[in-house]
Amino acid sequence: MSNYVTDTHGLIWYLEDNNRLGLTASQLFDACDRGEIVIYVPTICLIEIIYLQEKGRIPAHLKAQLDAELQAGESGLVLVDLTAEIANAVANIPRDLVRDMPDRVISATALHLGLPLISRDRQIQLTNLETVW
Repeated sequence: MSNYVTDTHGLIWYLEDNNRLGLTASQLFDACDRGEIVIYVPTICLIEIIYLQEKGRIPAHLKAQLDAELQAGESGLVLVDLTAEIANAVANIPRDLVRDMPDRVISATALHLGLPLISRDRQIQLTNLETVW
């Protein structure tokens, strides 16, 4: 089984145990919980989670919950720092298809790592990136 990169909404719905998470995505996060695969979390997802908490759009505890999971190291969630290589890969994500900069950074992370992206974002799915949901 391959490793994956996650988009922010998939990560949030996993943390919330929300039924909006796609079946395949849910199975992948379960495999990650069992340590069978690694799901990489782009650092920009942390920023988006803080932003959404500040706006009151997601529960205030999600960032702390994610931090605890990352620090415990008991699941297969691994943080991926934004590097110069990932920043340069943003140029390979078509801006006319993916207009949101955080989505372009997340997509560029998957592209740079050569991994499928867990995302239901229709614009991202129009790119050449392999996506699962």
